[in-house]
Amino acid sequence: MKLAISSPPGSVERKIARPRQSSASSPSPVTASEDVVSPAVPTALRPEPFWEPLRLRLFRFFWMASLASNLGTWIHEVGAGWLMTTLEGSPEMVAAVRTSMALPIVFLAIPAGVLADRFDKRRLLMMTQSLLLLVTATLAVLTWSGHITAWGLLMLTFVMGLGMVVHVPTWQSAIPELVPRNQISRAVGLGSISFNLARTMGPAIGGVLIAVLGIWSTFAINACTFAGVVVVLFLWKRTARESSRGRSFAASLRQGVRYVAMHRVMRNVMIGVVFFVLPGSSLWSLLPLFAKTELGWGSSGFGVMVACVGAGAVMGAALLPRLRHRFGSDRLVAVAMGMFASGLFVMSWSPRWEILLPAILVMGAGWMATLTTLNATAQITLPPRLRARGMGCYLTMMAGSMATGSFLWGQIAGRIGLGGAFQVAATAMVATAFAGLAFPLATRLDD
Repeated sequence: MKLAISSPPGSVERKIARPRQSSASSPSPVTASEDVVSPAVPTALRPEPFWEPLRLRLFRFFWMASLASNLGTWIHEVGAGWLMTTLEGSPEMVAAVRTSMALPIVFLAIPAGVLADRFDKRRLLMMTQSLLLLVTATLAVLTWSGHITAWGLLMLTFVMGLGMVVHVPTWQSAIPELVPRNQISRAVGLGSISFNLARTMGPAIGGVLIAVLGIWSTFAINACTFAGVVVVLFLWKRTARESSRGRSFAASLRQGVRYVAMHRVMRNVMIGVVFFVLPGSSLWSLLPLFAKTELGWGSSGFGVMVACVGAGAVMGAALLPRLRHRFGSDRLVAVAMGMFASGLFVMSWSPRWEILLPAILVMGAGWMATLTTLNATAQITLPPRLRARGMGCYLTMMAGSMATGSFLWGQIAGRIGLGGAFQVAATAMVATAFAGLAFPLATRLDD
């Protein structure tokens, strides 16, 4: 990794018409071998592969650190959930572990975005990662020594949620500084891949660690991943600087919310998130019960279904640049939502596994394509001085829609059954996919 960056990678101009060797003298902070495409076929006719941002050394190191951190998070979640079952086995306390992590995101994502827009992002990320390292290391020691309690676990998990709510909008708003504008959508897609790879492998690794070393090891591994992120942040010599521009914290918050509400594309992104996540949350809220009651599968079968969602997301990411290049963002989102709805319809029939698992793969691809497109559109649309606040609004809208949808589909399933709930959710998603065309994104992500 380069230890000094003279200008942000987002300012790199891609050399297309010139031969490869002529770009060697470019003043770009990225070497020619990392940022040149073949001139034989114009970019307009041949979209770049989804992994293109990994040629950029700085982004590659950030992506590797993010993958390790995501993996550690999923390993940690397995350990925390299992630990609570040994401390206090009631369903309410087990469910409270995830709730204590999610609540800060719902209520504090926008204020956290204000912080990220007013203070240096690199220092803020180092502070949050150091806090998360301290919390997970403390949890590992207390668990290893046998001094952890149920309420102590919830308290430490809540503190982790506070750290994560600052970390996530700050991290996402930093992506446009790491890659050129025309690669932001691919960078966001690669972030989705790292998340889904971690979601696929993390629970299995966590189970092995618990069986071989004990629950404490899952927290220790997560602490090590946070330490790795801190190392990468130390090597990032960032030149951009944030400023409050003389505004108070409250005025900055109002400015960010007002921009998102008044800017047409950002407003449409928020509407798109609600249109998709509200019916789409039926999958995540009802999948464990579906696996247990409708299919008669145990925890391993449920793990296979979750892994299929992740695998579908990874495969969809490989095709996303070409599909977006051909169909555009608006039609792609509508088609992806239709794909997800088709999987919900299949689940409502409770078919055999050889039909169900391919449908879940399709749903994973639809989930990734929709949210990646909306996320990348937001990051491209937002001006740098408002980007973290805008991404805080995005995360708030997503978390609020997920929480509302989970409650809604649980109530519906209790009245008409799982199959009926999936049918209602699928019908609602088809309707919102068509309705979403009236709120265009109107942004080229590959220019």
